[in-house]
Amino acid sequence: MKNETHRLGDYIREVNVRNRDLKVTRLLGVGLEKKFFPSIANIIGTDLSNYKVIKKGQFGCKFMSVGRDGILPVSILEDDEPAIISSAYYAFEVNDPNELLPEYLMMWLSRPEFDRELWFYSGGDVRGGVNYEAFCDMPIYFPSIERQREIVSEYETLTRRIRLNNQMIEKLEATAQAIYHNTFVSGIDKQNLPDGWHLAKLGEVATIKGGKRLPKGDELQTERTDHPYIKVADMCNSKYVLLTSSFQYVSDAVQKQIRQYIVNMNDIILSIVGTIGRVNVIDESLDNANLTENCVKLIDLRGVSYHYLYAFLSSNEGQQAIEQSMVGGVQAKLPIYNIEKLEVIVPNKSVLSKFDMNIGIVDGAIKNMQQENTKLTDLQSLLLAKMGNNKIN
Repeated sequence: MKNETHRLGDYIREVNVRNRDLKVTRLLGVGLEKKFFPSIANIIGTDLSNYKVIKKGQFGCKFMSVGRDGILPVSILEDDEPAIISSAYYAFEVNDPNELLPEYLMMWLSRPEFDRELWFYSGGDVRGGVNYEAFCDMPIYFPSIERQREIVSEYETLTRRIRLNNQMIEKLEATAQAIYHNTFVSGIDKQNLPDGWHLAKLGEVATIKGGKRLPKGDELQTERTDHPYIKVADMCNSKYVLLTSSFQYVSDAVQKQIRQYIVNMNDIILSIVGTIGRVNVIDESLDNANLTENCVKLIDLRGVSYHYLYAFLSSNEGQQAIEQSMVGGVQAKLPIYNIEKLEVIVPNKSVLSKFDMNIGIVDGAIKNMQQENTKLTDLQSLLLAKMGNNKIN
């Protein structure tokens, strides 16, 4: 049966249950990744009675930032424990789960095409938002409930595999950090280093260069070219940053203007504006990619390896040093000259070689799982695209 066009608002209803009895204390926010996250807002002394309560299978979203971000922050609560969200958020639920699966709706709302269409409702103004009524007027296509269940099952199978891989990657990253800590931190006295070791400034062992913003008037494009552009949002919590279907690109004309600000395989990148302190190593899939002005790259390493520098910068000690080197208040930054001053231990060649060999074993497993996750994520994107193209029957 061919999918029919429906008005979204005919299949959902607003939920407006307030936390009057203060029984619910788990406060969640929703991010641009369309996932709920525990809010870190200080709620001590805050009246939580006006916050909205949501339960399993219900949605929370905020419309006020769509014009600025081009993305609707929205998520479905998947666990059994109720939560509260800001009164500025909207909460809604599906009228009849036997007609439209909540999980299918969440997939529909996760499509980039949905965000782009909703963005037009905001007028594209950075201060513009959309309202609940406009959201309800959005179209949705869905097949029979049986087919919806099959689609959701297929998508969730991919999601579970990605989740398992991420859990394993976290354990491997922890193992790598343990190797680093046991070799270069535990029992090491910086004032009395082993023979052949010495302290150096980061600028002495690596060349640090900034990225480049787009020329005025030019914009990133979703149409694929040979010139991907790495943004801070593209960086990940794992070691390597790989090319994925979510990347944006620059045209050949723009590339000619910013071609001096590319990265190469195994370069280290570090975010210096916004979410400061993110660290990644460039995968071969992003060799010759462009780098945002909100990051720097560490190249031309001398006496250290990229394995070692990544481990240092992502360690607790490295992150603390980065935090102490930040300047500014609301708009904090990490200046290059402060990065160059970071103190780093330079071990002798034999110790560094042994460390690289041990890390290499762990590293290979991490990269393999990251590459698998990229393929799985691409399959998810393809499935979402088919939904929007009305090709799922």
